[in-house]
Amino acid sequence: MSLFEKIKTSWIQIFFYLRLAPNASGFLPSGKWNASRLLAERAKENPSGTALLFEDDRFSWSDFESETNRWANFFESCGVKKGDALALLMDNRPEYLFALLGLNRLGAVAALINTNIVGQGLVHAIEISNASGCIVGVEHEEKLHGVVAELQGIPRSMIFVHGQGAEASTFERAETRLSSHKTARSVSQELPKGDDPMCFIYTSGTTGLPKAAIIKNSRWLAAASMFGLGLLNLKPADISYVSLPLYHSNGMFAGLGASLTTGAALALRRKFSASNFWNDVRKFDATAFIYIGELLRYLLNQPPTAEDQAHKIRVITGNGLRPDIWETFVSRFNIQEIREFYGATEGNAPTVNLENRAGMIGRLRAGQSIVRCDLETGEIIRGEDGFVEKVEQGQTGLFVGQISKTAPFDGYADEAATDKKVLKDLMKTGDRFFNSGDLVTLHENAWLSFADRVGDTFRWKGENVSTNEVAETLNGARGVLEANVYGVMVPGADGRAGMASLNHDETFSLSDFTKFVIDNLPGYQRPYFLRLQQEMRITGTFKHQKVDYRKEGYDPKIISDPLYILDQDQDQYRPVDEALFDSIKSGEYQIR
Repeated sequence: MSLFEKIKTSWIQIFFYLRLAPNASGFLPSGKWNASRLLAERAKENPSGTALLFEDDRFSWSDFESETNRWANFFESCGVKKGDALALLMDNRPEYLFALLGLNRLGAVAALINTNIVGQGLVHAIEISNASGCIVGVEHEEKLHGVVAELQGIPRSMIFVHGQGAEASTFERAETRLSSHKTARSVSQELPKGDDPMCFIYTSGTTGLPKAAIIKNSRWLAAASMFGLGLLNLKPADISYVSLPLYHSNGMFAGLGASLTTGAALALRRKFSASNFWNDVRKFDATAFIYIGELLRYLLNQPPTAEDQAHKIRVITGNGLRPDIWETFVSRFNIQEIREFYGATEGNAPTVNLENRAGMIGRLRAGQSIVRCDLETGEIIRGEDGFVEKVEQGQTGLFVGQISKTAPFDGYADEAATDKKVLKDLMKTGDRFFNSGDLVTLHENAWLSFADRVGDTFRWKGENVSTNEVAETLNGARGVLEANVYGVMVPGADGRAGMASLNHDETFSLSDFTKFVIDNLPGYQRPYFLRLQQEMRITGTFKHQKVDYRKEGYDPKIISDPLYILDQDQDQYRPVDEALFDSIKSGEYQIR
């Protein structure tokens, strides 16, 4: 590692831990700053400069500021005040940011709802935020209609739909209300402080339904500075392309945050498209983009073209890039700088890889430890003295981050969920650590690589999947007596694909079950493999057995139970025989 890179890495850490944020005159403590104030500064410094690009629309920093004010005034007229929360359910578009920052301007909180969740998962996500209202894109209006009767505490007069095609909506039109509001606000009005929450970002955690991670203004600003100034090193002339959803921390921190902290323009796409990705990059003249590992795999799976290297991208940042495709991606698309990082949305122990070393997530830093644990369950292993031991080079363990004033854990909206993520008395009596729920391997010179998720969560298509949540949904299907859900390895794919072992009665119908899965679960949560059993294996404490099931996977050579795979083209489950199994293992048959 060069001296320059060492210095740069140190400064990135300083950005994160001292929580600094930029403005025109240098750096100020982030307690005086927040996202909406940064926007006001950008509009003041560079009013005509490009701020947002979306489809064929262009917004200057002055436009961005004016529209944010309009939304803030609209919310204020609805009675929204500091500390209130509103659910935001919308695909990527400029109005998503206007609404988010408009709420921030009032000191209110946006609950950034994952647009994939449906049914009871959607009800839970909205209710756990204590939202008093909802802004929904017209593309998600129908799913909200399906659960609105179950929402507690949200009057229909506080549900607003936005987007073309909403003329017949039974909810209020946001556009109609917005048109009557001014695009200016008094600068003397109070802005939220660093310790005030800015938004909720949802995470599966290790068990149960989604949890609303509290993102304070200071945390958002620290992460935004780390990405914008450190990892991406953006300048006002840069354009960062974001096709990942804004409800995820990558889009919120490395996308919006990096733009506001540096003055770089933000180019948005409604949803990621592998076939249109590079056309967008060229259309917007993007110089940077953010990723998750699966996104880059999708790009590699596209047929090569003569324009693969016809772009202006100089740097990308993201997480989950597997070593098996890292160098292939760099070579094919001529990407000079990959800034791989690691860090949970709510976590306190980020790492960064600034050296383009394939497969590494960064180096172990002060306050971070990898401790011995049961690699199947994630349970920490304590010695005779009651304390844990750290792993040695070449070993894998549970990644934890010490909780302190400079590395806080702000927790979730649910205090009980917060307590479950805190490990106590690990190294000495009285210490407290954040449990990442991740297995990490320690290499030479403190290098780290991601190994796997532990417990009841696995990762698929860039999303954390809670096995308990999926199992609870499947248990509601006709004929299902009990469902055991777990993740299984699939050759050539990042993470684990979902598999469900089902115990069922005579009323069970595979075709009815398939329709239930498609209607009630988003794509990343659907079990791609099924195993039908007459009797479910349980542990001595009456818990579902997962370890052996994961090892057995979907191999018909060792499993006599009926096995099925979800055919995504036909939306039906088809039997897995030895020929199909061999095709999956060889990579000929691919799961998308």
